[in-house]
Amino acid sequence: MKIIDISLPIDDKAFEVHKTSIERTSHKEGIAKLNKVLLSKTLSDKIKHLLGKRIVRKEDLPDEEFLSLEIVHASVHIGTHLDYSFHYGSRSEGRPSKTAEEIPLEWCYHDGVKLDLTHKKPQEVITGHDIEQALLKIKYTIKPFDIVLLQTGADKLFGSPKFFSDYPGVDISAIDYLLDCGVRIFGVDTMGIDRPYRFMMKDFLDSKNPKNLWPSHFYGRKREFIHIERLANLSALPPFGFKVNCFPVKIKNTGGAWARVVAIV
Repeated sequence: MKIIDISLPIDDKAFEVHKTSIERTSHKEGIAKLNKVLLSKTLSDKIKHLLGKRIVRKEDLPDEEFLSLEIVHASVHIGTHLDYSFHYGSRSEGRPSKTAEEIPLEWCYHDGVKLDLTHKKPQEVITGHDIEQALLKIKYTIKPFDIVLLQTGADKLFGSPKFFSDYPGVDISAIDYLLDCGVRIFGVDTMGIDRPYRFMMKDFLDSKNPKNLWPSHFYGRKREFIHIERLANLSALPPFGFKVNCFPVKIKNTGGAWARVVAIV
């Protein structure tokens, strides 16, 4: 068995549209934080701390170090993550939308299929016909609950502004094709399933047609689906013959959730 990581990290050094930061308390700094946060809560605690009666000194700890602590301030749409219907709108298929914590776990571990769509250009969309042709190329028929991964190669741009501007979108016809085959979850190695902002907004401003704005995301109001954004390393996978594990982190009342997505060959 081989486990292949197909996830991108939450990286506070990478270029991001949403502000992302990670507070890091080192092992040495953790000693002061321990005394401030845990041992000096009340006025009585503070007095005892100042008198040296309620204190932990570095000499009291192994190697004169406490525990490290990291606090992440980031959108749930940073790093590899799953989006569910609440992200797309308040209602889906005529019912209240579901949040990411409600993603059925039995959908998150199934046979995987990788479709090579690296020929698609940034201003283009992946259509139902493209999906059909990619399947013919690998001689594969999608089964219900297969997790379909769309490879564009855009993950190589992660960390730079081009990650947000140079990738193809996913057309509604492709979503329909997958859902009609019984797919519940599909994934992309791009930062989103709609075309980059620069193309969507230009088309909208030129035409004033609202259908040009996030059409694939908004389609989740009509048909319920889950998609994975910001996959990576799909080139390491065979076309099929592997499992995908994409269990989301359980976060209350959000439209998306981080996941460490892996392929098991």
